[in-house]
Amino acid sequence: MLSTPPVPGSAGPGLVPGRGRGRRAAWLAVAAAAGGLLAGCASATTPQAGSTPATGKATQPGREQGGTAPASPAGTGATAPGLDGLALCQPSSLHVTVNTSQTGVAMGSSYYPVDFTNTAGSACGLYGYPGVSFVTSGDGAARQIGAAAQQNPGFGKVAVRLPAGGMAHAWLQVSQAGSYPSATCQPVTAHWLRIYAPGETQALYVNRSFSACTSHGVQLLSVMPVRPGQGVQGSTP
Repeated sequence: MLSTPPVPGSAGPGLVPGRGRGRRAAWLAVAAAAGGLLAGCASATTPQAGSTPATGKATQPGREQGGTAPASPAGTGATAPGLDGLALCQPSSLHVTVNTSQTGVAMGSSYYPVDFTNTAGSACGLYGYPGVSFVTSGDGAARQIGAAAQQNPGFGKVAVRLPAGGMAHAWLQVSQAGSYPSATCQPVTAHWLRIYAPGETQALYVNRSFSACTSHGVQLLSVMPVRPGQGVQGSTP
């Protein structure tokens, strides 16, 4: 069972600004006696049998998603703090998935691990928050739907080293669009997520359908900073 403590020092995601009686944010915590804490796990793991994670690759504006990882170094010129000068991962060398087999539900929100896999032949680093939003398509012509994910400050940033084939994850909270009046939400079904690796401007796209609000005044998405390893239900971010 997931426990859902309030986020320290924050009104929390899922609250519409100015609505003091909005729904309280809920974040994943360690399940008692589960022993599933992932801190320090930086190697690649295999999804559970029967899982069907949505996947995506980096695209440039005007280009369709897909293709293979380039035969180039994994890192960009920028470096990740605390990793001895290791370069940050290039979006073109990252494979992103949303693993619905590890989805958690609590307090009117669903929690999805956004997993990043280093497809290059050398190590690279990630640090900070991904950028996430609902969009209309999986290419550079995509238009944003509603408000982009806000950063949840309840957990600090840590530098994550991804060896070749290694994984990192960030938890994405998605509040229920149906909890808002139709006139406030302006509901629509979004079929794509646009995801930016921390600090990057090249987009990756994941084909996954969600109930969304077109109104930018409704905050449905909130994201946590990256952590090592694959996202596993019941683990503390």
